[in-house]
Amino acid sequence: MINSKPRVGAPIGEVSWSTTSGGMVSVGQAKDRWTMLFVYRGKHCPRCKRFLNKLNAVLPAWQAVMDVVVVSADTAEKAQADKAEFSWDFDLCYGLSEPEMRALGLYVSDPLSEAETSTRFAEPGAFGIRPDGALMLVDISNGPAARPDLEELLDGMIFNIENNRPVRGTA
Repeated sequence: MINSKPRVGAPIGEVSWSTTSGGMVSVGQAKDRWTMLFVYRGKHCPRCKRFLNKLNAVLPAWQAVMDVVVVSADTAEKAQADKAEFSWDFDLCYGLSEPEMRALGLYVSDPLSEAETSTRFAEPGAFGIRPDGALMLVDISNGPAARPDLEELLDGMIFNIENNRPVRGTA
């Protein structure tokens, strides 16, 4: 199945996920802050752990500017295990469905073996969402090796927010 591009400048549609702390997190609804949504591959991915460790190290700078949401297709048990092992300061969301992956334009992979994981999962993505729920920025990868530089991404998002920059890539 071919993924379609998400429509930048348009609302992404409200979606909610459970968190490892027992709550729920929603994106796509109107709110008073910007949101950066990071999609990671799941517990099976060591590159995701390195990326999320880097995110945790710069999290205060991110949270000063916007909400940060981190989600995977993992089960509650896998997300809880990651949270317990890494003690990240952000909450992990879990249960990203395949239709949600495809709606975001993410690449979807089948596991290579049972040792990797047992179900389809999303490849990495980062999505900047305006307070009105519209998608401002999209960064997706078809594999674990390509990730945004978190400091450069934050700097760019601050510039976009402070200057009310228009959505790009719509021509």
